[in-house]
Amino acid sequence: MEQKTVARKGRTISHRIIHAAILAFAVAGLAHMTSHITWGLDTQDITVEWTEQGKQLAAERVAHWKAKDEMVLVPAGEFVMGSDKKIDRVAYRSELPQRRIYLDAFEIGKYEVTALEYLKFVLVTGRPPQLDWRYDGGNFQETMAHHPIMHVSWYDADAYCRWAGTRLPTEAEWEKAARGEDGRINPWGNQPAGLSRVNFGRTGLSGPVRDRPERLLLYPPIISVDKYENGVSPYGAFQMLGNVSEWVSDWYDKDYYAAAPDRNPKGPETGTQKAFRGGGWMDSTTTMRAAMRNGTDPNTKINWMGFRCAKDAPDASATKVSHIAP
Repeated sequence: MEQKTVARKGRTISHRIIHAAILAFAVAGLAHMTSHITWGLDTQDITVEWTEQGKQLAAERVAHWKAKDEMVLVPAGEFVMGSDKKIDRVAYRSELPQRRIYLDAFEIGKYEVTALEYLKFVLVTGRPPQLDWRYDGGNFQETMAHHPIMHVSWYDADAYCRWAGTRLPTEAEWEKAARGEDGRINPWGNQPAGLSRVNFGRTGLSGPVRDRPERLLLYPPIISVDKYENGVSPYGAFQMLGNVSEWVSDWYDKDYYAAAPDRNPKGPETGTQKAFRGGGWMDSTTTMRAAMRNGTDPNTKINWMGFRCAKDAPDASATKVSHIAP
């Protein structure tokens, strides 16, 4: 009886070893496959091609559909940049210290750059369709026209803004446009983000993307850029938080806020990562805050990253006007 038990234990141990070996092989294979998927997606190895009819349809859309390309003015003056841990207890080190910073007047996109706006740029510059434009010969579905553009690198975003006669906003400009002058945590005040104000915290399809790179091929739960009127910034900019994160012009340095100049900071002169702001559809409450900062490789193209453009105000010495909502 004892011998049978030992034998059975031996078989059990052997089976476990075999199962473990099979599992390890499978995991290794999956990891190998996943790394290739990730590499392919990161370098946009998957290319969508225009058909002749598709390109003609795209040109008709650009000619006849109205874009949402308005800009809002952010007057010259000081604002409270960064976070105070006594007020915002979830603030990260990169947001410290909180300081008053002066910015010249500028304009910033009322909305994130949309698929329709980016389509005109694509046609004029001879680029292929975006990864998620897979309908009617290289087009997006009509319901996607005013969704924020995604799967764009920092270089794509920079090129678009330059082509449009604008530029990417600086981190400081983005933050002032999002929260106004008074140091509020969010565009509407100090109340935490909720689903009635921000498109965030999506589950299921949403991710986590970092663990499931194949999700980058799926169309995410984003919405039109003109939604959530109760979440607009003090200057009237929509969706500064949520929907997609937004590239800004600066190189990213987690300690930059401690060393930034007091007037018109433009970020470090060099770096390896570009800053992005605002949080995306899959982010959590802790990242849905106007002072939250982060950075990544500027070549990154992903389905939770977009951008909006900015430009100097026509009169850089524009009179300071208070637009802070009560």
